Amino acid sequence: MRIHSDFLILGTGLAGLSMAIKASEYGKVVIVTKAGLSDSNTIYAQGGIAAVITPEDDFEQHISDTLVAGAGMCDESVVRKVITHAPSLIDELIAWGANFDKTESGNYDLAMEGGHSHHRILHHKDNTGFEIQRALVERIQNNPNITVYENHFAVDLITQHHMGQLVKRHHTDTACFGAYVLDVESGEVKTYLSKFTFLATGGAGNLYMNTTNPLTATGDGIAMMYRAKGIVDNMEFVQFHPTGLYNPGEKPTYLITEALRGFGGILKTIDGKEFMHKYDTRGCLAPRDIVARAIDNEIKNRGDEYVLLDCTHLDTEKLKEQFPNIYQKCLSINIDPSKEPIPVTPAAHYICGGVRVDSSARTSIKNLYAAGETSNTGLHGANRLASNSLLEALVYADWAVKDAITLMNEVQINEAIPDWNDEGTSHPEEMVLITQSLKEVRQIMSVYVGIVRSEVRLKRAYDRLWIIYNETEALYKNTTLSVPLCELRNLINVGYLVIKHAYSRKKSIGLHYMA
Repeated sequence: MRIHSDFLILGTGLAGLSMAIKASEYGKVVIVTKAGLSDSNTIYAQGGIAAVITPEDDFEQHISDTLVAGAGMCDESVVRKVITHAPSLIDELIAWGANFDKTESGNYDLAMEGGHSHHRILHHKDNTGFEIQRALVERIQNNPNITVYENHFAVDLITQHHMGQLVKRHHTDTACFGAYVLDVESGEVKTYLSKFTFLATGGAGNLYMNTTNPLTATGDGIAMMYRAKGIVDNMEFVQFHPTGLYNPGEKPTYLITEALRGFGGILKTIDGKEFMHKYDTRGCLAPRDIVARAIDNEIKNRGDEYVLLDCTHLDTEKLKEQFPNIYQKCLSINIDPSKEPIPVTPAAHYICGGVRVDSSARTSIKNLYAAGETSNTGLHGANRLASNSLLEALVYADWAVKDAITLMNEVQINEAIPDWNDEGTSHPEEMVLITQSLKEVRQIMSVYVGIVRSEVRLKRAYDRLWIIYNETEALYKNTTLSVPLCELRNLINVGYLVIKHAYSRKKSIGLHYMA
């Protein structure tokens, strides 16, 4: 089966949905998502979206905060361009129906988060991402130029090598013609052909045993780009959120937003002692890499499983009002945040590297764009500043569509693409082979390629992963496709990239810390 469109969008987070809304004004849009339309990393974004919208704040301070958090690895021109474009796109997002909290006087109730010098975080209670997703989904569902394929898994990008043509690694003439997509319900792999393809498939938190990401975050777009011989870089910079709720057995790890520390929450050891002042003068509001390493160090040195986030000194009614979902979540596991501290531990949260793009969101492969966590724009550098991710997704989605429409008349759909060839495959024999390999991958990455690394640990991780890679490739070549198998394959590819890039960077910087 062949499906044609002007714009093929893989992913349904803020980047993918905002691209779809804008692209629909210029042609036919097809959205592919491996789960439901509302399932994405975006809905898990509690804190909010950073932007300069008050006279007390200014662009230069937001730019400075971003550069400092990025540990000298940000592209300053990108940082400046993204931040100065933010206000107009925030206005557009609000016009689309997204609601942000306001004070009694009618001004936006801006939050403060780690690494920021001003209150500049627009939020909707403690479920900002959910609110943004709701607004965008409503616009998508009422748009006649947009067709959504739920429960469809993008297997691979289509490039020249699918037509028997040799594609060299990072060759400048490589072009994308669409994607091969698995219909999860029927088991058929369909050929989706398009003038332009957009990667907006989110992150890869499920590389690790503990992650705040949904189960769908398996690095699919990054892995497809790697296999298509496109450029992927800075994968060593994996951000661990300092404060995931410690609740063994729960997946994903429930996120305790950084805004709660901005509200006045204090990190303490289990015996009630504050410790962040030992690591940074900014204390609990230091950038995430510093806070995560501090917590990791305290846990390991003391032999504890978690630390505490103490909010018992805060105004109870305001705490309930500002963070209703977190409050109810804690109550559900018999913790009253107004009376007892919240147990927290770091969890894999965000990939700062990814598919390299330029300032128009173009990748190294022609007619292929990327935005959101899948991409590496240069904004985050070695460590993402809190609440800059939704902003980045919004801005680059806008730039991607603006660039693509200038090429509409130059690009044609390629009908010479062959359909998917599954000859020689059979039904899966044992799912346990896939599930066990997935457990091993997560253990390898968590133990050896986590918050703290070393050359010895990275070498061991590579050697272990290489064995699983070969086993999985053999299974892939001889087995009927399934989502678990494809996700495992993608996570192995992404894990390899994290290890490779971490091993190449000998010195500690930002999120990459070598013992």
